[in-house]
Amino acid sequence: MNRTVIVYLVSLAAFLGPFTQNIYTPILPEVTADFATSSFLVNLTISIFTFFLAMMQMVYGPLTDIKGRRHVLLAGILLYITASLGCFFSNSIYVLLAFRALQAIGIAAGSVVAATVIGDLFEGKERGKAMGTFQMMLSLGPVVGPIVGGFLGGRFNFHVVFLVLVFVGVLIWLGNFIFLKETKPENQTSKTFQIRDFVTILRHRAGSSIILLGFIQYYALYNFLVFLPGILTERYGLSAEEKGLVYLALSCMIVVGSFIGGRIQGYWKDRHIILATSYCTVLSIFLFLLVSYISIPLLILAIALFGLFLGTSLPVQMTLLTYVFQANRSTAIGVYNFFRYMGMAFGPMVGSLLFSLGRYRLVYGFADAVFLACSLLLTMRVVRLGKQAPSI
Repeated sequence: MNRTVIVYLVSLAAFLGPFTQNIYTPILPEVTADFATSSFLVNLTISIFTFFLAMMQMVYGPLTDIKGRRHVLLAGILLYITASLGCFFSNSIYVLLAFRALQAIGIAAGSVVAATVIGDLFEGKERGKAMGTFQMMLSLGPVVGPIVGGFLGGRFNFHVVFLVLVFVGVLIWLGNFIFLKETKPENQTSKTFQIRDFVTILRHRAGSSIILLGFIQYYALYNFLVFLPGILTERYGLSAEEKGLVYLALSCMIVVGSFIGGRIQGYWKDRHIILATSYCTVLSIFLFLLVSYISIPLLILAIALFGLFLGTSLPVQMTLLTYVFQANRSTAIGVYNFFRYMGMAFGPMVGSLLFSLGRYRLVYGFADAVFLACSLLLTMRVVRLGKQAPSI
């Protein structure tokens, strides 16, 4: 079994989640017109996908620990392919909503199984590099999705987007069917899942620290994704294409950071990397607060730094999780992913409330304050820990 090939195959399965989540956002008006429905229901096709993508993390985590990696991933991708075909043939918004939910239920297996397989196959520095590749692929989803969706939607009926997803899904399923063997350790006994398994992870010092950080990171990230266009339009009058280029700087630096984060593990302690990137992220948000209304180049610099430090932290967190929770790493990854998706959901909701009270400065000021509080908490835990490793 070629481990490098396996890393890319399972990472592609994980990539499909955020890729599918965002692929047709540029053509939502066309979807609304085609189904003669409301923008609320069309936007709900994005929200329902995100909701089930989050909830199923808590299901696939224990399931992967109990049933193994290969069967869970192949079954999930197969459900995703079937649901994507259903989306293609959908003739009403309600049918599309149902199949979008099934899409998410299927492909939610990707990120859990991918990280678990990497944890099974690699140790030490090699695991860090593999996790960097995984996070890099995962970060490409939100970048590539809207670009591909906009290209296809501009030349064909929006249904073709889902046909492309069927084709890609089949290729990824075939690749994993042929090359992925079961990686669950033979000495790892299967046990019946219990709710207290979640509680154990959340009460663990490293588990709770990484999960809290992941939640806040994605809360801050989605504040940028949702509210940045307002600044770019109101202050600078940018076109849709120009705003897309600004976002490209953020997305690309997340990818670059993920690559760097995977390569620097082993040279510094994981907890030190996490602390350093956390404080640097705080500084990058503060820089954004200072310069966002001064000039576009400085604004782009600030969000690029945010993306770089966020991306650098992600593979380190995942590596640490798979090291600490070796017996139930899939469950731990599922809980971690669930709270990251909850951060995505809370970012726009809380941000909208803060925006109504104090507009952009309150939105980003609050995000920065929460991030600083999290960084200080992590620092206190590391100080208390002293020289014990590997947990925070």
